[in-house]
Amino acid sequence: MTSTTPVASSTSSAASTPVASSAATASSTSSASTAASTSTAAWDDLVAAALLGTERRTPPVAPRAGQDVPSALLDAAALSTVRRRAGLRPAPARPGPGRAPEDPRPALPTAARSRLALLLADRSAPGRGGSRSAPDLAELLPQWLALANHHGYRVPDALLPALLDAARARTDLRAEALTLGGPRALWLARLNPDWKFALRGAAGRASAPLPESSGPAAAPEEEQRLWEEGLFAERVSLLAAARHRDPAAGLALLSGTWSTERAEDRLMFLDSLRDDLSPSDEPFLEQALSDRSRNVRATAAELLSALPGSALAARMAERSRGCVSLTEHEPTDDGLTADRLTAEGSADHGLTDGLTAAERTPRITVRPPDECDSGMQRDGIVPKPPSGRGERSWWLGQLVEATPLDRWAEWFGGRGPAEIVALPVADGWQADLHAAWCRAAVRQRSAEWCRALLGTPAVAPVTAGEAAPAAWRDPAKLLSALPAGERAEWVAEFIASHGLSDAFRLLGVCAVPWAEPLGRAVVDALDIARDAGSYPWSFSGVMGLAERCLDPTQADRLEVLTAIPDEREGAAPGAGGYWAEAFQRLVGTLRLRAAMRAELDPA
Repeated sequence: MTSTTPVASSTSSAASTPVASSAATASSTSSASTAASTSTAAWDDLVAAALLGTERRTPPVAPRAGQDVPSALLDAAALSTVRRRAGLRPAPARPGPGRAPEDPRPALPTAARSRLALLLADRSAPGRGGSRSAPDLAELLPQWLALANHHGYRVPDALLPALLDAARARTDLRAEALTLGGPRALWLARLNPDWKFALRGAAGRASAPLPESSGPAAAPEEEQRLWEEGLFAERVSLLAAARHRDPAAGLALLSGTWSTERAEDRLMFLDSLRDDLSPSDEPFLEQALSDRSRNVRATAAELLSALPGSALAARMAERSRGCVSLTEHEPTDDGLTADRLTAEGSADHGLTDGLTAAERTPRITVRPPDECDSGMQRDGIVPKPPSGRGERSWWLGQLVEATPLDRWAEWFGGRGPAEIVALPVADGWQADLHAAWCRAAVRQRSAEWCRALLGTPAVAPVTAGEAAPAAWRDPAKLLSALPAGERAEWVAEFIASHGLSDAFRLLGVCAVPWAEPLGRAVVDALDIARDAGSYPWSFSGVMGLAERCLDPTQADRLEVLTAIPDEREGAAPGAGGYWAEAFQRLVGTLRLRAAMRAELDPA
């Protein structure tokens, strides 16, 4: 918007007339007045008046005769803008960014590049409308990124900004997106503060091989420089790669700067030791038990408890042995145990002859700790329980969880996990004890203990409304420690026995694509629900998982389910049409996943 009234001066004769001269004088005076009125007006005041409106805040300007206040405000803003720009003093030019690093990985095939562009464009257009039977491209982006990384491709340079924008909006994409972006993604992220998550967050898998270590525990000079001067994401990648190649060298890197790291960085670096954890890490972790940060101490204790031969595991085992024991015989009527009777010579009088087989059945007795002393706290025992949990049961659970599982067979007469889990537990302590064993089995990745604690799939599942002591079993976590094929078979039998209502979390821990018979069990259960006239939206979560996890080769077999079924008496109104659309979307998504896989196949 112009800030002054133009002066009529198109001809020399017009400029010489008194009228033209007067007009020019008036215009100049008005322009000077407007400029003077805005010279002292602060830019922030002009912006505030524009945002709030001139009726709510009077702008710091004086309108000319015949000019309304909003126009005067805009004129003043225009003049102020010109003045602000003209008043800038030249500044030294900043150095341009360095050259982007090379990425030697192969480029995407042409079809896969086009597919990625479509997936990223679809992410930026939510709520665009369309058929409910069309595949959801945004949900397929994580799978596409994982497949592309599996083949070792790099993202096209032109798509790097869109990929970083997608990772900024969705944290579940970040690890795979940064891996696909490689070193150029980090280079570009330094130039835009919107992408600072890439410089601070996890950097995914290492994008380039690191130089070999010159010694078993000494880092090369290049690694040492990057470790001391690099960005956090680069340091995380460096530590992970060094640990994978040479655990001692990686630990040497971390030990050298440990005392100077921030608490949150110490926590993340310590957690990165988990994948390649070994007994040689024990001295470092023992020192971390005295860290200033409570979270760092807790993580160090957790890692040490995953090392069955560690000193911490031995200390925890000794405490657990004093709390949990196997009693061979029930007490007699006078309060003495059969063992005591024998020891006192009473067995000679036949006092134990009347014990029945049931009375002689071994059982587990529990005596939780009376206090949480300083030694327990240093070893990671949290003294204060969560709301609604008793202190002694809380301490007991943490002790048992950190105890090496093979000690129980040693203490319980050589019994195996299944036999130990089947033993009765006295005085209502079974839920607490079994819950701690479940956590220990998952932490120590013991498939044998997980099988024993899982039991058979036909057992009724624990419902959300059940009392807390009864909900000790978490099948999803226990399944995560089993081989992929065994996991799929267990969940398939569970669905066949109980349907899909309690299977959502179990399906989430199964390997993708779902192996048979799991895929068939899910489809059969969905077909049964459709034939029963159930509400299809009640199964939307499972249907979404099926779209992403079913084997794409199942698409042709599912085609028959895309037809609208006949409405049954008592069925939900319109349920048949919704089910048809859901299966059409499922089939379409499976075929799209098959196309994505073929486009990424280098063959």
